[in-house]
Amino acid sequence: MTDRAAHRPAQDLGYAVVRLAPLALLLAAVIIDVLTPSAWRFNRFLAGPPALAAATWGPVGTGVIGLLALAADIAMTGDYGALDQPWAWLTMAMIAVVTVAAMYASHVRQEHERTMADLRSVAEAAQRALVRPLPSRLGSTRLATMYLAAAAQARIGGDFYEAQRTPYGIRIMIGDVRGKGLPAVETAAVMMGAFREAAYDAPDLPTLATRLETSIRRSSAQTRSKEGEERFATGLLAEIPEDGTVLRLLSCGHPPPLLISGGTVRELEATAPSPPFNLAVLLSDEYHVDTASFGAGDTLLLYTDGVSETRDRNGVFYPLAERIEPVAAASPGELIDHLGADLLAYASDNLDDDAAVLVVRRE
Repeated sequence: MTDRAAHRPAQDLGYAVVRLAPLALLLAAVIIDVLTPSAWRFNRFLAGPPALAAATWGPVGTGVIGLLALAADIAMTGDYGALDQPWAWLTMAMIAVVTVAAMYASHVRQEHERTMADLRSVAEAAQRALVRPLPSRLGSTRLATMYLAAAAQARIGGDFYEAQRTPYGIRIMIGDVRGKGLPAVETAAVMMGAFREAAYDAPDLPTLATRLETSIRRSSAQTRSKEGEERFATGLLAEIPEDGTVLRLLSCGHPPPLLISGGTVRELEATAPSPPFNLAVLLSDEYHVDTASFGAGDTLLLYTDGVSETRDRNGVFYPLAERIEPVAAASPGELIDHLGADLLAYASDNLDDDAAVLVVRRE
């Protein structure tokens, strides 16, 4: 599984620049003061370094920078020959007050960062429990996955996927819950639990879809809020018999997967897509299964709309099939790595929605 942690060089560079800014401002004030007439008195800028330091330095580091600023102010004021002037003492007092306030702000920031780190740890644990890492091999197939949460600090959302080896072949589900936050995570958990329970004994994909529909409908009925009752999830079910060369697909309002075969990439559009889960009672509960050839070396790429609906700065949607074709022969892991890096670069590291991808190759 890949995430966006490996795609942050710009953020790291920006952090380094901000961290050095207090020292740069302190040094600039001293140098400019030496090179300009004393009447200009650049010591007035020396309250800035400790204030800036609070954003990236700890309380001790902020205090040290404040002391350096105060020492520079005393030296510069002495050079003016004005240590006995009221305004000189006022400037020193201002630097001292700003330093103390900045140290406190730095302490509060560090406490907040520790709290956020704890929350991220909990979110990552929940992510692993909900969308657990899949094995790299499952029967006659190789697998690779990617999950990118739109909220980079949360690292969890309403997209989900799962794969199970069953008597009927490898069964796979990928889906996307409408909405965000904990309600979406709760619905995703319902779908994942239902799939893990039903995938092994449901005789066919329509029966499996019916079991999933029943589970999400029952969960929604137990939710007292109107939002919970209206919540739905798109989904795509796939079945790969291990003793054949076919692929069966059942789409419930989900984006069509890509089939990579012989160096070409094409979409497997559903001939009769069913409505999303939890909407069948309003529209139709009939499920249609499509089949496609899926031989040795063929690759199936399943994804959520967070991938296909990613936009660049000009508002153009991400052309998934076009961007994948140059690396169509790559291994599932290499495909995932390429897609993750390319998607974040295309969106300037600013995803609007969660994005999940599952790549399956028949060996």
